[in-house]
Amino acid sequence: MRITPRREEVDAVKAVLEDPGFDNADQMAKALIKEIGSILQMRDWVALVHTWSDGHRGLNFAPFGNEAEAKSFASKMAFGGTGRIVPLHSPGAMLANHDGKKWKGYCQHDECGHAPFTHSAASAARGACQIPTCPCEGFRK
Repeated sequence: MRITPRREEVDAVKAVLEDPGFDNADQMAKALIKEIGSILQMRDWVALVHTWSDGHRGLNFAPFGNEAEAKSFASKMAFGGTGRIVPLHSPGAMLANHDGKKWKGYCQHDECGHAPFTHSAASAARGACQIPTCPCEGFRK
């Protein structure tokens, strides 16, 4: 899995590293692992889902950082059968959206804030949010 650090992720890890409140390396290591885990939970990933030639379920692999990485892996590992790419949407972002936090690229409707894929297709745009408790009637950029 290739991970390209994003500026806000680097800043969050630096904050842990520069925090003078740790009594020892074990405390800092635990805090780092928790912080990095929460950062990775906010990312969308990709899975490679495999089916054998006879139609039986095959070998599944994840996470991959993007579709190209999954395809590259599949081309190197020739198991036979077929494979397809399946997006794994971020549970952290969905929970944060549920709690009302706004994320770049997500709906900017005051009462929504959900991911684009939670909105219905309305011609070339996104329509109403499909989360039952959300009153959003159209995706706002």
